[in-house]
Amino acid sequence: MRQGWKAFLSGLAMVALAGFAAPAQAAFPERPITLVVPWAAGGGTDAVSRMIGMLLEKEFGQPVNVVNRTGGNGVVGHQAIATSKPDGYTIGLITVEINMMHWVGLTELDYTGYTPLALMNTDPAAIHVKSDSKYKTMNDLLDDIKANPNKLKASGTGQGGSWHLALGGLLKSKGINPLSVGWVPSTGAATALTDLAGGGVDFVSCSLPEADSLSKAGRIRTLVFMDSKRSKVTPDVPTVKEATGSDWTMVLWRGMVGPKGLPSDIAAKYEAAFKKIYDSSEYQEFMTKRGFGAVYANAADFAAFLAKDNKDLGTSLKDLGLAK
Repeated sequence: MRQGWKAFLSGLAMVALAGFAAPAQAAFPERPITLVVPWAAGGGTDAVSRMIGMLLEKEFGQPVNVVNRTGGNGVVGHQAIATSKPDGYTIGLITVEINMMHWVGLTELDYTGYTPLALMNTDPAAIHVKSDSKYKTMNDLLDDIKANPNKLKASGTGQGGSWHLALGGLLKSKGINPLSVGWVPSTGAATALTDLAGGGVDFVSCSLPEADSLSKAGRIRTLVFMDSKRSKVTPDVPTVKEATGSDWTMVLWRGMVGPKGLPSDIAAKYEAAFKKIYDSSEYQEFMTKRGFGAVYANAADFAAFLAKDNKDLGTSLKDLGLAK
């Protein structure tokens, strides 16, 4: 009996010692991270994502692989983020389209399918034409749309996306049927602007930073800026109010998320990292130089922002006749 107890106690001691000797669990992250971008390479969302990814690599000490998952007017990439394993190794940058796609019947996915981490950027829309376009002012373009409904074609993003809504809202504010311009869906602003420069569409609705390279190359011109104040980067471009008398404004936002169910400790680590990235001189200088709007909200405030934005955009899409 005594020998049995000795063996039993000896076994317990060995288990205990083994427990003390076991290495501590590695701190997150211990391997590369995938950052999913729902839009094409070369656009504004891609540029912001790659800057964040580069700075996140420095912060976490692990490679951050930026992957463009395009298709379905933004649905494919947004879905890829939402359905990834909630272990922190796949995150994504979502855009305002997540609060539009479900309203127009493209998907059942909405903002509740994610763990909000940080709002990082907002950019007003603008209207761009080819450099040799006959439209010299926004009123020239509006007059032609009004006189020739369903003749002109525009692009900038997917059907019912942010830049589509920006155009529709501007047209409605001037008493023009938002459906009187044919919308050509694209995988992102870069694709749409290339199409514009090649003469495939008559004008493009997207942000100033997205049009920066073609604008500097003299291939396109910007007619109007959809904010209450002129851009500091292109101060010669008038606001909608100045150009047309309309009070309409429209901005695109971009924010970092993980899939729903992301562990709270990992989410907190990401939130702290994104705040540090936002405050860094590298991020601020990049955003200023490229003309992007640097706007930050923490996880809780971003969650509240998403809920309100979803409701507001649903109302706007219904007003424009785009909601299902």
